[in-house]
Amino acid sequence: MNTNDENPTSANRRSRPVLVWDLPTRLFHWLAVALVLAAYVTIRLNLLDWHVRIGETLLALVLFRLLWGCVGSETARFRSFVASPAAALRHLRHLFQREPDLQVGHNPAGGWMVLLLLALLLGETLSGLYDYNDVSDVGPLTAWVPAPIAYAISVLHDSLLWDVIVAAVVLHVLAIALYAIAKGHNLLRPMVTGRKTLPGPILPPRRTSAGLALLCLIVAAAAATALATYL
Repeated sequence: MNTNDENPTSANRRSRPVLVWDLPTRLFHWLAVALVLAAYVTIRLNLLDWHVRIGETLLALVLFRLLWGCVGSETARFRSFVASPAAALRHLRHLFQREPDLQVGHNPAGGWMVLLLLALLLGETLSGLYDYNDVSDVGPLTAWVPAPIAYAISVLHDSLLWDVIVAAVVLHVLAIALYAIAKGHNLLRPMVTGRKTLPGPILPPRRTSAGLALLCLIVAAAAATALATYL
C-alpha cells in the first residue's frame, strides 16, 4: 500500500483558512488609511472645516484602537504582539530567509510598527485639535497656553509629526513589499479578507464580540468629542 499521506502535499491539504484578523481591526486599518489620505487632500486644498472633522474622526478611530488593543480579539491585543526589542531584532535577522508564514498575528517587528503608527496618529490628531480649534470653537485651554508652547504645538502638527508619519507609512509599505519578495509572505491579503491559510495544529485566535467593539467605538467617539470641545 502506498503511504504518501505524510508528504508535504498531504500536510498542505490539512491546512485550512483561519480568521486571524477580526472585522473591527480590519475596518480600523483601512479607515485610518482613508482618513489620513483625506486629511492630506483637505489641507492641501485649504478645506479647513473638512480637515478638522476628518482629524476628529481619526482621533476617535485611534482611541477605539487603543481600547480594542486592551479588550479586543486575541490578535488585536497589545499583549499578544508587543514583543521585546531583542525579539524584534532576532526576527529581522531572518528577513531574507524564505519560510512558511505561520504567524497568526503581527510578527515581533510589525508589532512595534503598529505602536509607532498609533503613537504618531494620536499625537497628530491631538495637536491638530489645538492647532485648528479657532476654526470652530475655541477651547478653554487656549488662553492658558503660553505663546511659545502654542507655536511648538503648531510646528509639531504641521511639520514634524506629519513628516514622521509619512516616513513611517513609506517604511510600512516597503516592509510589506519586502516580506512578499524576500520571504514569500502576503501580509496584505489577510488584512483584507481576515483569513490566512495555516496548518491544522495552529489554533484560531480567540475573538471578542461585536457588541464590545461597538461599546469601545461609542466610548472612543464620546472621548474624541469631549477633547474636541474642551482642548
